[in-house]
Amino acid sequence: MRLELGNIFIKNVKFGESTKIEDSILHINKEELLAAVGGDEHIKSIDVELAHPGEEIRITPVKDVIEPRVKVEGPGGIFPGMLSKVDTVGTGRTHALKNIAVVTAGKIVGFQEGIIDMTGPGAEYTPFSKLHNIVVVAEPADGIKQHEHEAAVRTIGLKAAQFLGEFAKNIEPDEVKYYETEPLLESVAKYPDLPKVGYVYMLQTQGLLHDTYVYGVDAKKIVPTLLYPTETMDGAIVSGNCVSACDKNPTYVHQNNSIIEDLYEKHGKEINFVGVIITNENVYLADKERSSNWTAKLTRYLGLDGVIVSQEGFGNPDTDLIMNCKKIENEGIKTVIVTDEYAGRDGASQSLADADAKADAVVTNGNANEVIVLPPMKKIIGSTEYVDVIAGGFDGSLRTDGSIEVEIQAITGATNETGFVKLSSKGY
Repeated sequence: MRLELGNIFIKNVKFGESTKIEDSILHINKEELLAAVGGDEHIKSIDVELAHPGEEIRITPVKDVIEPRVKVEGPGGIFPGMLSKVDTVGTGRTHALKNIAVVTAGKIVGFQEGIIDMTGPGAEYTPFSKLHNIVVVAEPADGIKQHEHEAAVRTIGLKAAQFLGEFAKNIEPDEVKYYETEPLLESVAKYPDLPKVGYVYMLQTQGLLHDTYVYGVDAKKIVPTLLYPTETMDGAIVSGNCVSACDKNPTYVHQNNSIIEDLYEKHGKEINFVGVIITNENVYLADKERSSNWTAKLTRYLGLDGVIVSQEGFGNPDTDLIMNCKKIENEGIKTVIVTDEYAGRDGASQSLADADAKADAVVTNGNANEVIVLPPMKKIIGSTEYVDVIAGGFDGSLRTDGSIEVEIQAITGATNETGFVKLSSKGY
């Protein structure tokens, strides 16, 4: 399966009389955008605001971040099963608008939503502070249920990204990248001397606003299965969860998965990147056993020599992570896990809720309990009235001068477990 990804680098975003891309600037007619995303009975009002890197703007509570993309050639469309027909995507040509994102915000859905500061110390913890953000602020209708609120805002964000992505369809990209994964037997024959490496992609699926969707299907209903890596680039995986902001995978991260990018970079040179196994994170022990058994079975079935496993979330999913690691290692396959830590504010507590001696190759993306003070901002998009109750906040987090004292757990993308972060770690 081969995908051409055409990247169009946007230098700025402005409101204008018509929606268009001209001289690397995205001009947005607000009324056109609102007409494209509106009409949901669960939403009382929608507005759109812009937030640029370096501006004294705080966006909160953030629900999702999405990159506008469009299918130019090949089957299907962006976000199959959600907005487009359920065709298998990941082939042909896709265009992506780089340096920008659609961010959804507004009245809080669940307490695990985040903060994006466009400048200051908080901006140094989130990769999304470097983007020109089109912020869709959606206020829910009175009396709706949480899951209806989440679903409505999720759909509005995807529609906004789809609408903007369409304007990239007929533009010549600034660069084109090529990604190809051959069928297994062909791949083995092509690179017989390279180690076969796969990626186990753990998806947050614990319900109660902790869901991820694959081709429109709630992933807690699946058993582990195989994807071509390029399917993720066309929006086959969509975020629908409100786990802690620091380590959730927004839809933008699924579209730009750092591990997949890095494995493709080494494919055919140092490794043979065979493909992706998606698996879920479960609540009950029997479901954890089933999914980890299937995951290990698939790694063995593919004849892999090495596996990278990334987690989403923390606490309960630590058990899924360690089960996957232990069982894959028991198949004789070298395994590296990618996670983050909840080691207490002093860094002295146990980092993961579960452990095993076989988990001896670990990449950490930071301690989510680290405390930071975010200075006041001139402008708030959304509302800060929820800061005291979001994950990472506490009674008194929001100070009278508008500054906020929180754990970096509250910052969107601060310790993302695919490595899509600004923090780094050293090996000793």
